[in-house]
Amino acid sequence: MESQAQQALKELSFVPPITEMESDVLTDEALSFILKLATRFAHRVPELLEAREARQAQFDAGATPDFLPDTAEIRNGDWRIRGIPEDLQDRRLEITGPPERKMVINALNANVKVFMADFEDSFSPVWGPVLQGQRNLTDAINRTISYNNPATGKHYALGDDPSVLICRVRGLHLKEKHVLLNGTPIPGALLDFGLYFFRNHKTLLENGSGPYFYLPKLQAHQEAAWWNDVFCFAEDEFNLTRGTIKATVLIETLPAVFEMDEILHALKDHIVALNCGRWDYIFSYIKTFRHHPDRVLPDRQVVTMEKPFLNAYSRLLVKTCHHRGAMAMGGMAAFIPSKDPEKNAWVLDKINADKSLEANNGHDGTWVAHPGLADTAKAVFDAALGERKNQLDVMREQDAPITAKELTEPCEGDRTEEGMRHNIRVAVQYIEAWISGNGCVPIYGLMEDAATAEISRASIWQWIKHEKSLSNGKTVTADFFRACLAEEMEVLKQELGETVFNGGKYQQAASLMEQLTTSDELADFLTLSGYELLD
Repeated sequence: MESQAQQALKELSFVPPITEMESDVLTDEALSFILKLATRFAHRVPELLEAREARQAQFDAGATPDFLPDTAEIRNGDWRIRGIPEDLQDRRLEITGPPERKMVINALNANVKVFMADFEDSFSPVWGPVLQGQRNLTDAINRTISYNNPATGKHYALGDDPSVLICRVRGLHLKEKHVLLNGTPIPGALLDFGLYFFRNHKTLLENGSGPYFYLPKLQAHQEAAWWNDVFCFAEDEFNLTRGTIKATVLIETLPAVFEMDEILHALKDHIVALNCGRWDYIFSYIKTFRHHPDRVLPDRQVVTMEKPFLNAYSRLLVKTCHHRGAMAMGGMAAFIPSKDPEKNAWVLDKINADKSLEANNGHDGTWVAHPGLADTAKAVFDAALGERKNQLDVMREQDAPITAKELTEPCEGDRTEEGMRHNIRVAVQYIEAWISGNGCVPIYGLMEDAATAEISRASIWQWIKHEKSLSNGKTVTADFFRACLAEEMEVLKQELGETVFNGGKYQQAASLMEQLTTSDELADFLTLSGYELLD
């Protein structure tokens, strides 16, 4: 009689077929679990994505996001989340990065409380690295991970007190084209979640931790409810107590900020925190208001957390989370240290100001992208927290209610040709790296991920759409953008050198950038087009 695992191999198909080298991750038992997840939950994802499109059509027709009238009972109700495990109660500093082997070791050894291993915005989901990322995380959890750098001979090993590990899975919009159910690619999120949970939950619990996840790109509480169903199924499948799986949800879309209570409620057995995913939030603001000429943002460099609409988002997130017993995580500091002392002092000053704003708003912790900035960011929260592990006691009860108008108010600032040209260079370099298999790239002193490239191309698309003027009086048109793109490609060739430029995929990246920026409709995610170019 056929086992469930053998049946799974018949129902799931793989492109290309699984090799012996991949079978250590894609075991029969793991695939049996993936099949169960995909069979029960994959068909609901297109429905959730269609609901996003229907909502966006309302915004395109002139509507603006607002709090939902039919869920007022949840917002006004007296309820709290189930609780926060001991090892997640102090999250004053988190570091993020892709699950690359050396990165995993360095991040777990850094002076931080949590490492978020990222299969999403700082990761390019090439099939080999997707599976290698899972191996790396399992080795880290088993405390067997090490790495020898072939170029330098340097040996990397895990320290005695690694930070807590959280896995960020892919967003619901991203498919895994190498795994098909009835000929249809399964959601990448289910593969990432299923493999990480199946391979590691037992050891994580034995280690006094648990299967912890970051959930990206949610736009509605119905999506949170879908995840809750996935978590409940996984717990029941392995006879685990309800609430064993814990999640932190990134509030990085404009529609989601109006449903924070509802998202917490839908996941209340499993959720421990919300996070201010500020870069994607800015991208989502542009995307939501793409047809609103009165809500066009200035250069992305000036859209900082001090701007009223972003500060309101931060304060509302803190107030909502703490009212429900959940933690409120701050956003990413994308800076990387500089070898130039004067420049580095400027970077540290920026980090200090940014993290001070978050700590003063009541956030329980924050993110950095580089271990070299950990001490500076952590010191701000050390000072704010004192003897406390978090700021759950900061309730912001004296705040005036934050309105939809505040959350959607456009901000002041110039649109400049220099800013536009800078965005072109950043976006092209990032897209080139991503389609070459690297999703986390240092560019001009910042650790860039997909969100900044998304802001860059969406912002210019909107300027073209509404024929906005720049500070020097020039009007942004598709032809003007194409001329700038051609000129900035020459600048990149000079900056990078002809050997690097000609050896990379820069022309392909520029072509994708042009297509995305001058298309009639604003594409939802550049990674959807880029994914077709990956192995």
